[in-house]
Parts: sequence; structure tokens; C-alpha cells
Amino acid sequence: MLCALVLAVPAALLLVRLTGADSGTPLAVPLALFPCTAALALLVLVLTAGVRRLRSWLTAAVALVVVAAQAWLLVPRFVPDDVRIPPGTAQLRVLTLNTEAGGADPRAVVALVRTARIDVLALEQTPAAGLAALDRAGLGDLLPHREAHPEDDSSIYSRLPLTGAGATDGDTAWPQTTAGVMVGGRTVRLVAVHTYYPLGDAGRWTRDLDALAALARREGPDTVFLGDFNATLDHAPMRRLLAAGLTDTHAELGEGWAPTWPAGAAPVPPLVQLDHVLHGDGLAGVSVSGHSLPGTDHLGVLAVLAVLPANPGDGG
Repeated sequence: MLCALVLAVPAALLLVRLTGADSGTPLAVPLALFPCTAALALLVLVLTAGVRRLRSWLTAAVALVVVAAQAWLLVPRFVPDDVRIPPGTAQLRVLTLNTEAGGADPRAVVALVRTARIDVLALEQTPAAGLAALDRAGLGDLLPHREAHPEDDSSIYSRLPLTGAGATDGDTAWPQTTAGVMVGGRTVRLVAVHTYYPLGDAGRWTRDLDALAALARREGPDTVFLGDFNATLDHAPMRRLLAAGLTDTHAELGEGWAPTWPAGAAPVPPLVQLDHVLHGDGLAGVSVSGHSLPGTDHLGVLAVLAVLPANPGDGG
């Protein structure tokens, strides 16, 4: 009976995941832990499969179905995409970080930007005082071009000149900061993302992600959406955003388990991937990694993206 009760949790979340019932509802909050519940279902399967009782066998059969369905949904994230990047292809090094209201240690942020040779930094939840602290730590010397919108909750810093910089006007809780950079002879459009959170208002959170999906369809293949989406790859609104022509860099590279929150001084290790680097078909992931910085409960996500040639066969 205890195993059956435990199995009810992953089974219920599996149903939510398959039906998309999290869209616009509070079910989005527990669904964030969907990958973690795969271990519960597997544990129940192991405990009940060897017990010679009809009730245990029935529980084991249900657990087997749940584990198989979870594997079908989760395993593809651990299989790298087969994308060929021609030698000499131009690359863009991007970093996104939610600084938790500017609490991230500015010297640590600047040190990471310097050592990782970042081209573009997207900051979320960073007020004007936090931006000023980063400037005092030397961020402007490394990334002299900026489109800073602390009042809108996201900002973009760049080593490369920015074009078409500003804020989006879609149906999001607050405008998202956007700008373009020239890489490999093409303009890559960047959107620094920070959505509303489902625990506060699941309807508002859903509308934010759907608005980003509409923007992604308009922007085309040379686009990078990076930031704190307050969503995992299992959330229905996030899947709609990806279906609009974007790829999650972690999943593309087979890094299927990449939780980014809560980090730092939190009493538990990161369990949920809220921070992402998504890109259009004009780019491909080369590498991606998470970085813990003092003062924030989010890991920074650093991705190296290749700007694919218009004709992959020409290598240039």
C-alpha cells in the first residue's frame, strides 16, 4: 500500500505532463519536479517486482508502465543531436544569470565573464543598484555595449556592438530586453528573458511564454532566447515555445539533467532547470555549462553557439 501511494505521485505528474494540464493552472508548480519523480517510480518497480503477491504484481505493472512512459519522455534529452558544425564556423559565447535582485557577487560575475571570454551577458532580476555594482567591478571594461532595463527586469551587455536594441512590446508581465549582434556576417537577435512565475499567477506565466513563442516565430532562425523562463522542458507552455522554432542547448547536447535552481546557500541542491539558452535553427550548440556564483540562488548558464553557414555544404 505504501508503494502504491508513492507511485501515485509520479503517475499523477505523468498524466499532467501528457495532457498539458499545467498550462495556466497551479499544476505547473509540482510538474517542475517531473524528472525527479522518475526515481520514485523506478524505486517502486524494484521493490514490488520481486514480491509474490497479486497486489504487488499489479503495483509493479503500473510502475512499469509509468517508468516506460517517463523514459520515453526523458531519455531523448540525454541523446545529443547530430548537428555537423563546419570547421572555422563563427561562434558566440553567451551567459545568462538571474542575480536574485542584484545579490550576486559582482566581482565573481566579472571574473566569470573575463575567464570564459563572454561575448554577450543577459542579466535578470537586476535592479539599477546591482548594475552599478557590476560597473564598479569592471563589467563595462569587458562588455562596453549595453541595453540596460533594470525597470523591466532584464538587461543585455555585449563585447560586440548592439543593433536594434530595445524592449519587446508583446503580452508579457514586463517587457523583455532585446538586441542584435553581428556574428559571422549575420545579425543574431538576442532576447533576455525573465517571465512571471507560476506560483504567483499561472495564467500570467502561461501568457508570458506564449507571447515569447509568438515573438520566436517572427524573429526567425538567427535568434537566441536566454534567461530565467521559470519553466522546465516538461511544462506545456515551454514546449509550445520550443515548437515555435527554438532548441534547448542542454537537450541538444545530451545534457538532460541540468537543474539551475535553487543554488548557492539553499538547503537543498539544484532540482529544477528554470534557466535556459534557446536558439533558432540558424545556430547550433557547441557546449553548455552551469556556474554557481555567490549571492544568487540561480546557476548561471554559459553556452557556446555556432552560427551555422546559410549553406552548410559551403563551410563558410
